[in-house]
Amino acid sequence: MLLQMNQITKSYGTLTANSQVNFTLREGEIHALVGENGAGKTTLMRILYGMEQPTSGTIQMNGKTVAFSNPTDAIRHGIGMVHQHFMLFPSFTVAENIVIGNEPQVGVKFDRKKAALQVEVLCAKYKLPIDPLKKVADCPLGMQQRVEILKVLYQGADIIILDEPTGVLTPLEAKELLAIMKSLAAQGKSFIIITHKLHEVMEVADRITVLRDGKITGTLDAATTNVEELSRLMVGRELARTERNASNPGSTVLDVKGVTITGKKGKPVLDHVSFEVKAGEIVGIAGISGNGQSELLQSISGLTAIDQGEIRLLGNNVSGRSVREIRESGLSHIPEDRYQWGAAKEGTVLENGTMGHHRTNRRYGLLQGKTLRTMVAQFIQQFEIKAGSQETKVKFLSGGNLQKLIVAREIAQNKPFLIAAEPTRGVDIGAMELIHDELLKKRDEQGAILLVSSELTEILKLSDRILVMYEGRIVGELSASEATEEQISLWMAGGEARA
Repeated sequence: MLLQMNQITKSYGTLTANSQVNFTLREGEIHALVGENGAGKTTLMRILYGMEQPTSGTIQMNGKTVAFSNPTDAIRHGIGMVHQHFMLFPSFTVAENIVIGNEPQVGVKFDRKKAALQVEVLCAKYKLPIDPLKKVADCPLGMQQRVEILKVLYQGADIIILDEPTGVLTPLEAKELLAIMKSLAAQGKSFIIITHKLHEVMEVADRITVLRDGKITGTLDAATTNVEELSRLMVGRELARTERNASNPGSTVLDVKGVTITGKKGKPVLDHVSFEVKAGEIVGIAGISGNGQSELLQSISGLTAIDQGEIRLLGNNVSGRSVREIRESGLSHIPEDRYQWGAAKEGTVLENGTMGHHRTNRRYGLLQGKTLRTMVAQFIQQFEIKAGSQETKVKFLSGGNLQKLIVAREIAQNKPFLIAAEPTRGVDIGAMELIHDELLKKRDEQGAILLVSSELTEILKLSDRILVMYEGRIVGELSASEATEEQISLWMAGGEARA
């Protein structure tokens, strides 16, 4: 056996994140680790990567007991990890990020030309093309994910831990990554993949270990299990099937006309974008990350100024208005980046859960603390948010639990228009079911929703109409009844519209 984690327990005070977990990995194996948010998956892998120390238990590699006091120790033993939240230097180039810690040199100086050449060779070898001289700050999320994967491959890891590796990839990119994993596994590389995407697990994994509340509920061969069994082991119950009623669109809530934003080099980031969202419908926007979706959402919500065009919300021109003014005009917003736009990491669960609500829950100018605490308690109960207390800082929550808090907060604003950007990014299958149901409930109550998701299955499942963005333009529109994954994927990749 290549790797054995024996009776691993990790406690934080009274909270036990892992309880007597046994986990094994074989050479050339792809082993998936699945479970709900807060089940202990990432904690277990942080222990393996030397980022955390177990309270008790041992790790063995090739039959020998090892201990990693930090990630450098793990890397020396051939273990690499790609984190869910990227650990890159935005001001550095792609090549500089990939070779950092093992830079090629000329004498005592860093040889940037050789680094770029090495990265080009690496990209070609693993069929992950990217410009080595491009700054990471200028790379969309999909490209940043690629940089992280290439960085681990450059380090020569034999065991590669991937935490939600396809979370920001298009369906085509995800399939390519899964194919790369299979190819590398055939060459002797071993993978541990943490993911909520059970269909990907079934496609790529050899074995699957399920965690619930820090304990293993099963380790199964992928060939002899199915998504339904994995779901039951993850959440402890049968999942209901989300049903979508026929839409009944009403009046126009959002009207975007000819919106244009010019980029740094004079090329439009948004190029005369026009569309509308009506009450009682979900309009989905599909597209590869970096094709203008982020800028579009930021312009609608007031975070970015537009150069041309007009944005109307409930008939009012909100172009150039402040974020607060636009929100008060009828907008709530689940942002695509929960840490940059959606939360104050040093703030508590209570403080983050009441953001936006604090303006309307006042009496004689004072916050109604009891009302707000009751509201946040309802969020925690309804969305099964795992947090020590309302006083816990959100930086200590798992990404999925923070996502659920933000979704609960924004839906509860009960505004006529909701931007839902990557609403289920990083959440488990049970929470995904709940969030989808809540979005459909809002739509059925005549709410207008603009959905942006890198999950094409989510777009197809929830949207009444689907728009596809490519290079800052809307290149196609389909109703839910006529949309196919093949056609949308073609437009997302810049292919021609069908005749």
